Amino acid sequence: MCSIIRKFKDRTDKRTLMVRNGATVLKELIASSHAQMDHKHILKLIGCCLETPIPILVFEYGEYRTLPERIGLCGNPQPRPQFEPLRLKHRLKIAMDIAHTLAYLHVGFPRPIVFRHVIPSRILFNEENVAKLFDFSLSISIPEGETHITDCLMQPRGYCAPEYVPEYVPEYMRTGVFNEKYDVYTFSAVLLELLTGQGSMDLLHTHGSVRHLIEHLNYYLQNNRFTEIADPIIVQDLSCTEKEHQLQACARLTLECLNESAVDRATMADVTKRLRQIYCSI
Repeated sequence: MCSIIRKFKDRTDKRTLMVRNGATVLKELIASSHAQMDHKHILKLIGCCLETPIPILVFEYGEYRTLPERIGLCGNPQPRPQFEPLRLKHRLKIAMDIAHTLAYLHVGFPRPIVFRHVIPSRILFNEENVAKLFDFSLSISIPEGETHITDCLMQPRGYCAPEYVPEYVPEYMRTGVFNEKYDVYTFSAVLLELLTGQGSMDLLHTHGSVRHLIEHLNYYLQNNRFTEIADPIIVQDLSCTEKEHQLQACARLTLECLNESAVDRATMADVTKRLRQIYCSI
């Protein structure tokens, strides 16, 4: 008898959760119905589980792991299928696709969306080896008619743009200001890992600050020695002068995205255009 009562109670609890959570989710969906995302490089939301105290979103499966795992940056990767090495052409395609996705978030809605978490571990690959951006938990929309929004954000030091973090540029007062240029800056973390095969946080730790890292990258680029710090997999693939030019062009773009002045950074649309030109140059 007790077991029957318990099973009935469990069913009742689940039913209650479904009704309560269903109402909450429906309300939120109605409120945000004007900003539905439909982009092939955003991980697709396919459903929602309502039978839990907190609703759980269900997304398409990123079977072919994250970008750091594909590059080989994970210290203890789990067993996985044997992947082909990511050559320069494929890395440029990944950068171009993610840049296009961010540009879509910035200009494709009445209220521009700032992703705020553009890091390599937020890029997954599906079974067709297509890069997908996911995890919008830190995203924020800029109010209509405004050019920015002020907010607080806890994020790893190496991924924060200088206009948000006071200690980077002490010459003038900084506030927690976010706009589309914040994503341009943090997108450089993706470019850095694609080009060097090293984690951007590791690079930052080695050089002590973003400014010193920029000086390091610029030194090798200006002296035509960038291949010495590029991922060996890319260097092995530089079978012609055109590919080396592609690498250098992408490295220059990375430095431009790291510009301390948000005003002087390119827009994400401009970055996408530049990457497409580089990608199509060979």
